[in-house]
Formats: sequence, C-alpha cells, structure tokens
Amino acid sequence: MPDFDRLNSDLVLIVDDIPENLSLLHDALDEAGYTVLVATNGESALQRARHSVPDVILLDAVMPGMDGFEVARRLKADFTTQHIPIVFMTGLTETEHVVAAFDAGGADYVTKPIRPQEVLARIAAHMQSARLMRQARSALDAFGQATLAVQPETGRLVWQTPLARKLLGEYFGIDDDNAPQAVRAWIAESAKARRDGHAFPPLTISSGAKRLVFTLHERAGEDEWLLALREESDTAMIEALQAAFRLTTREAEVLYWVIKGKTSPDIGEILGSSPRTVNKHLEHVFAKLGVENRTAAASVAMARIRMGGGEG
Repeated sequence: MPDFDRLNSDLVLIVDDIPENLSLLHDALDEAGYTVLVATNGESALQRARHSVPDVILLDAVMPGMDGFEVARRLKADFTTQHIPIVFMTGLTETEHVVAAFDAGGADYVTKPIRPQEVLARIAAHMQSARLMRQARSALDAFGQATLAVQPETGRLVWQTPLARKLLGEYFGIDDDNAPQAVRAWIAESAKARRDGHAFPPLTISSGAKRLVFTLHERAGEDEWLLALREESDTAMIEALQAAFRLTTREAEVLYWVIKGKTSPDIGEILGSSPRTVNKHLEHVFAKLGVENRTAAASVAMARIRMGGGEG
C-alpha cells in the first residue's frame, strides 16, 4: 500500500540498468538530502513505484526487456502512480526520441552522460509541485474527505482520495479511472450553468436509505474539475441535528423533516404522530435554536451542519 504518512521526506526512484549510473546518481541525491530508491529493470520499477509512491522518478529510456517508454506508459495508466513526475535519462537526443519521452508521460529529460548537478536542478524543479500535491492528498486522506478531479472531455479521473474511490465503487460498481456517465453529464450541465451565471443543483445518487451527493467545486487545472462527494442518510442527518442542538431524538426527527420542507401533517404521518404533537415538538425546537418559525429553524440548522456532513 502507498505510504500516505510520508509528509516530510522527498523520495526519488532511480531506474537504470547500469550500476555505475545508479551509484553516481544515488550518491548525489543522497548528499542533497533526498531519500533514494533504485530499480534495475522495468518490472521492479513498477513494483517499487506502486508500493512507495515516490515524488519523482528518474527513468532510463533504454533498458533491456521493458524499456523506459513502456515503464512510463504503465506508470501513467496506474491510478496510484499516474501523478508522479517522470524525468527521462537518455543518450538519444534525436527529436523523435524526445517526443517519444513526452508522449509516454515524461515531464522532463536529461541527456547522458549524466551530469549530477543538472539532474539535481531538474529534480528540484519538479519536487516542489510534487511535495504540495503529496501534502494536499495526505491531508484529504487524513480527514476522510471524498474528493476527486475529473477531465470532463474524456471522463478520466485524474486523481481521487481513497474514500471517493470507495464510494464510487459502492454506488456505481466501478473500480477504474473513468467517471460514471451520470457524473459526466452532470458536470457538463453544471459547468454550462456556471458559465451562464446560474446555480446548478448537486447530483444525488440514491441507494436504499443512503444518498451520494456530488458538489462541483472549481477547476483544478486547465481541463479538470474538482468534485466533493458526501454520503448522507436520514439517520445520519437526524443524529447530526440531535448532537448539534442537544435535541431529543423525536425533536431532531421533526426538525429534519422541516428542513426537507414537510408540513406538520406530513411529518405526523411519517412519524406516526398527530400534527398537534409535531407542533409541540417544534415549539421545543424553536426554543433550543433561538428562532421563532420553521423557515428560520431550517436556515439555522442547515448553516450549522452544512446540510450533509452526516455520514462519511
């Protein structure tokens, strides 16, 4: 499993089949304060990258067996490693090979023979953004946030937190890097509404007594949208209201259905009580929330718990 707790060490994976190159680069990076991993072939590179999730990968382009271009393509096709910057090392300076390096997912390249100071400069250039990305993801993971970034044109999930991946699997039965069609269609409609200056409601996917709610936040890049997911249920919301305002269970139930726009007769039918009993509970709710009517009670309650922080 990736080490999401590694917040303060900058980890570089060097992939090269030449021992002299590995030794030269290892010593230079180690002296510069980096934590260094090495791999001598493509298969071990993929395994170590997936297990350790380095911040930057220094990858030899030409190796026996699986070459660096194929390694890069596989790294970019894997959700766990696709975000890692890859710096190619190549003695092939012809344009076609440089293009091949970038087409395979490379972020940069250095030419052989290796000059350690040049390598250090290139790695440092990519390390800051890699470090910020790592810290942001680790913070989201630590707080149990369900967040993802998606490319609306292709529907590809650029990245997602573990909780987001889990929820997508539970509600849509998928475990790949493509957003569900319903989510893609909703993103397109939401983005258009925003461009036109209009609000657009969240997407709600129901599953039994639970609901998965998608909220469109903002652009995460030139062609990426950032989405927040939350799972809510009647029970979780009622418990949240009870805790937030020190209500009895029945008072919390009444307030919940008031938020949902139900009338006293409606609530009475749902809870098996008379409208008069519902109104008596509402009087207690108003007193505890410091309000005078249903609209104010709903507004205060929604503001306090942000209407959906329930289950996560």
